[in-house]
Amino acid sequence: MLKKNLKSAISALFGALLVVVLTGCGASGPDAPTRNIRQVTDGVEAISGGIRAVNVLLVTQGDGSAVLVGTLVNSDEASDSITGITANGIVGEVSVTPLETDSPVIFAGDSANSSARFQGLNAKPSDHVELEISFADAAPIKVSAIVRAKADEYASVGD
Repeated sequence: MLKKNLKSAISALFGALLVVVLTGCGASGPDAPTRNIRQVTDGVEAISGGIRAVNVLLVTQGDGSAVLVGTLVNSDEASDSITGITANGIVGEVSVTPLETDSPVIFAGDSANSSARFQGLNAKPSDHVELEISFADAAPIKVSAIVRAKADEYASVGD
């Protein structure tokens, strides 16, 4: 009987220790790694002043060019404008709307109101490209954007 009780006590102690180990190792609280996840899409995000770039990436095209995908939102009280966009130093062919307050500038997709294409970029899917977006007033946004293939959810990008 004593052997059975000792075995039960050891099992209970091991179970309690396991619970403490699995739940306590810094996996909770304000600095928990899971609370610090910021990027949930392929695209990168960046901020310059009141301008926020969201889900920024490039999609390859059959001719070696790449098309910009992403959204810019200006939360400043004053409007701004994009003066240029480069990818690995290649100046993009850019057509953009002004960055009015709380009015998104959307590159590619069904809601697009702007476009940017980089001829001769010759980037391959999964490459990272240094992208720089320059503004009339705000400091430039510089990101390392991933390149995606023109397939799946990006199959119609650039059409």
